[in-house]
Amino acid sequence: MAETPGIGHNSGRDYTGYTARLHQWRRARRDLIKGAVPVEVVRLRVRRAAALGLDYGTYASIRAGTGRDIAALLFSSNALRMIRTAEIEQSRAAKVAEVAAARGVLVHAPLPVEAPPPLEWASRAPQFTDRWPELRASLSEALRAGGVPADAVVLVGDTSFEASWCPAMRAGGYVTADAYFGGQS
Repeated sequence: MAETPGIGHNSGRDYTGYTARLHQWRRARRDLIKGAVPVEVVRLRVRRAAALGLDYGTYASIRAGTGRDIAALLFSSNALRMIRTAEIEQSRAAKVAEVAAARGVLVHAPLPVEAPPPLEWASRAPQFTDRWPELRASLSEALRAGGVPADAVVLVGDTSFEASWCPAMRAGGYVTADAYFGGQS
């Protein structure tokens, strides 16, 4: 008596139709690129990184760390070279104007808390004398003013003090002003 073929056996039939070839192609492709991001998705992400003014490596690491896309860039007034006046340095303003995301600024005292064009919102930057609860509260207020979730924000700063704001606000990432603006002075 002949044994009944098991699951997955083709019983001697020849499957050469379109559906069979499509199934074989999909299975082979899935086996080939296990865990890899398809090239189409990488291309979309490269374009998104460029639209945010970030290099792909920075964008990809922030996206992988937070599990979400970047919705906003939050600059310190130092990063925008707003040192003595509430105006952004012209070359930096041109780059910020091209960003395809929400844009905000944390303004250091004694400058007025205003969002100069092309920024959309502004908030007071924490002071050196602020304790952790005060620092966290002022940064949370800045995020509420922008209406963006913390982990979807990239903080662009110019000092190590500003880098400490990133964990305090639970931001998605931190980029130095030199890295973001490419060493523009």
